[in-house]
Amino acid sequence: MPEVHLAPPQPEDAEELLAFELGNRTFFELHINARLESYYSLGGVRAAIAESMREAAEDKAYQYLVRDDTGKLVGRVNLTRIRRAHFHSAELGYRIGQSACGKGYASKAVSQVIAKAFKELRLVRLEATARSENVGSGRVLVNNGFTYFGNSKRSFELAGIWHDLIHYELRVDA
Repeated sequence: MPEVHLAPPQPEDAEELLAFELGNRTFFELHINARLESYYSLGGVRAAIAESMREAAEDKAYQYLVRDDTGKLVGRVNLTRIRRAHFHSAELGYRIGQSACGKGYASKAVSQVIAKAFKELRLVRLEATARSENVGSGRVLVNNGFTYFGNSKRSFELAGIWHDLIHYELRVDA
């Protein structure tokens, strides 16, 4: 399994992050909905980084850049929709660049963000979804201890096509 390092995006990451997003844009848009066009500029990425820093300071969401052991940016992993009162939960999401897929980066990044979520952030439950045809993503979740808890039919639209989602959860007591 490869080594990965997680770090919140910082203003000095903007140019590298823009290059990563542009280089993987077509690949990502095959799997998830497109970002707004305004994101794909240096100003757009800088604004997104500033927003991610604000959300972390407000305990609303946490974004991390995933780097390999040489420091190369290979992906992103996020904890969003933080709900503290009564839930202490978040939603997990991740994306790995096309050239880094299938090499274990997603599994390792998810493992590390789970540790951050349960230890540093003191969350007790994580949720994640994957399209039913995205077997690899489901495997990453299950291999990291997530369990299936349901599915939703025709609940995600991508390029005019509706997809089913599989829902997973992981609890600190699991």
